[in-house]
Amino acid sequence: MKISEQLEALRLGVVDLAVWLDTICELIEKQDDKIRALLSDSYDRSGILLQADRLLRDFPNVEDRPLLFGLPVGVKDIFRVDGFPTRCGAKLPPSLFEGAEASSVTRLKQAGAIIIAKTVTTEFACFQPGPTRNPHHLEHTPGGSSSGSAAGVSMGFFPLALGTQTVGSIIRPAAYCGVIGFKPSFGRIAGDGVIPVSHSVDHVGFFCTDISGLSIVATILISDWKTQMNQPDMGTVAAGIPEGPYLIQSSQNAREHFERVIGQLKENGMSVVHCRVLANIEAINECHTKIMLAEMARVHGEWYRDFKDLYAPMTAEMIQKGLKIDDGELKQLVIQRDANRQQIAQQMDDHGIDFWLTPAATDHAPKGLSSTGNPIMNLPWTHTGMPTVSIPCGFDSAGLPHGLQIVGRFGEDEALVGFGEVISQTIVKTGT
Repeated sequence: MKISEQLEALRLGVVDLAVWLDTICELIEKQDDKIRALLSDSYDRSGILLQADRLLRDFPNVEDRPLLFGLPVGVKDIFRVDGFPTRCGAKLPPSLFEGAEASSVTRLKQAGAIIIAKTVTTEFACFQPGPTRNPHHLEHTPGGSSSGSAAGVSMGFFPLALGTQTVGSIIRPAAYCGVIGFKPSFGRIAGDGVIPVSHSVDHVGFFCTDISGLSIVATILISDWKTQMNQPDMGTVAAGIPEGPYLIQSSQNAREHFERVIGQLKENGMSVVHCRVLANIEAINECHTKIMLAEMARVHGEWYRDFKDLYAPMTAEMIQKGLKIDDGELKQLVIQRDANRQQIAQQMDDHGIDFWLTPAATDHAPKGLSSTGNPIMNLPWTHTGMPTVSIPCGFDSAGLPHGLQIVGRFGEDEALVGFGEVISQTIVKTGT
């Protein structure tokens, strides 16, 4: 059942909220020992049912029920949620991360959503993996850093989950786990109440089970969201394929799968422009990485001084590298980042491109849990703050899912979501 259909059934009482939540809880209690998407001490069936009872008491009349009435939600454990500790996937004292609830969480709760649990994150939303496994193959990573959010949505523990992205932490795990992932333009969803990695590039976004959820949830989380009245026609917009050094960062398997998907979309009327762009991708990659490391070191300065031994080696190494980047260099890196955004916008203008289409990851989810995979295919779009969505686009011969990454112009998230809906419907129709 689509999210739009679930919400209608819940608001109208066609689906009994308590019964449905019991079914979800039974699934979690049966499966999460294997998947490990949730923080076990944040999951409480009785607490979930109390939330449902409160909703039913507060909104006895179906016509008064809010938009997300009864919708189960998972929340990445770098968001503050009232009543839940925030641990950030780390061994440091949770008291360090206390503070006001994230406004994104508050907005969902006020709209009627029910918090199921906190979801596993890599340590401080960086690269040290947590215990979560890929639902499609337990020996493979679910991606990161929003590991538990992506895997939990994939497993049906909740149809919606909050995540963050500093390089590829929404789009990549969405692709690996075969779900929808949405990273809006930088700043469109408020980041207050979220323990940061890098203030100038962290994005709050979300995962959901199907494309119908994007615009519904966006109206809650983004104050100035403008609902698209009509979906664009695939023949009236131009989708660009960024040929050259950026695209060849992906594996042959990913490119072959991507080309098959693009072929199907072209057969269904999509206008495609192939162009060689992002010749400076290595410089973009380096610039973004240095900004992230420098700002991360500043976030963690006092914590790292006082609790150095509690950090995982991979995270500690990132902080140590960031400490070597002084304020002057950081200022120049941010100036270069802004120039890179303008450059990509100009390339879109020069080639008449409305959206970019790329593989959402370098390949399917790699085997093993020691790494969360390579986020390089997501980096330039996070670096420039451009909105992106990952659409599931079928499985390869290994039986693992792939995602199609769609990138829109900065600030034009509504148009991106509208185009993503058309693409998703076409993929489903063609069985790609």
